[in-house]
Amino acid sequence: MSDRTVLHVKGRVLVGPDDVRDELWVVGGRISYERPAGARDVRTVEGWALPGLVDAHCHVGLGAHGPVPEDVAEKQALTDREAGTLLIRDAGSPSDTRWTDDREDLPKIIRAGRHIARTRRYIRNFAHEIEPGDLVAYVAQEARRGDGWVKLVGDWIDRGTGDLGACWPRDAVEAAITEAHRLGARVTAHCFAEDSLRDLVEAGIDCIEHATGLTEDTIPLFASRGVAIVPTLVNIALFPQLAADGEAKFPAWSAHMRRLHERRYDTVRAAYDAGIPVFVGTDAGGTLPHGLVAAEVAELVTAGIPPLDALSATAWGARSWLGRPGLDEGAPGDLVVYDEDPRADVRVLAAPRRVVLNGRVTG
Repeated sequence: MSDRTVLHVKGRVLVGPDDVRDELWVVGGRISYERPAGARDVRTVEGWALPGLVDAHCHVGLGAHGPVPEDVAEKQALTDREAGTLLIRDAGSPSDTRWTDDREDLPKIIRAGRHIARTRRYIRNFAHEIEPGDLVAYVAQEARRGDGWVKLVGDWIDRGTGDLGACWPRDAVEAAITEAHRLGARVTAHCFAEDSLRDLVEAGIDCIEHATGLTEDTIPLFASRGVAIVPTLVNIALFPQLAADGEAKFPAWSAHMRRLHERRYDTVRAAYDAGIPVFVGTDAGGTLPHGLVAAEVAELVTAGIPPLDALSATAWGARSWLGRPGLDEGAPGDLVVYDEDPRADVRVLAAPRRVVLNGRVTG
């Protein structure tokens, strides 16, 4: 496609869950619902069109041992793109991926800067590892480096107790979240266990990643404060293997991880039923491959979330939550086209017919 090619998408355009139109046009990389006058070089794509999918917990530029070279990060981003993920909230990366902003063929990234963790309480080479007295300063630093988000590590294995434990005292997270909000950034945190959640939510946090430690005591608190969760169920599926690997050294932690895994679907469904906003994230990067967005949507459905709401968690709802447009008049031409209606069966998401990024058909 040349820069002058007009793209005509026709069939069923899912502008919203109940807003279905017959066609749209992409002119100069932007969406229009009016046929362009005098268009000659027109390419037509037919099918069911959705806004470009969102992976709200993804790590471009991160590998199993820390930052990766740019060519590896490029492959990660391209893998996500071909799966239909055109908007990524990068939930912590030690790599500077600003170079991707100049690439119109790569997904758009909303960055949370680098993870901020307690000393020796996270995966080596992933995070800034600091003590509570430095938390406010590091949160301010990453708020300025990111795109409106900051990522904390809220809990991790405590070698003293041999189990998961909260990483930060209440006063430290209160001050840090207040500073992030003053700078216009939202804050999210990695949390597997139960005991860090109340302090983080009452301190004003905006989102919790994984959230496997939600209970009947904390679910109403999340709901009343409007704190979102990104369950990353495709990652939680690894808990039994992690537990087996750590059994000899940390038996209490291993047993805890198994319990969190066993109740994962009940936890997510209870959160949804209580009105907690739930969004799609895969935790790609580190140890998980990229391109798993369709699998995560299917996992949310398995957990009991209605298919249309699971679809919204990677499409219309997710884009609204992140402050990015969908298939709106004048918005960038970022969309995915399928052979069948993904509202009827979310498994359709695993087989995009066409991926369109900035008005260009990719691949």
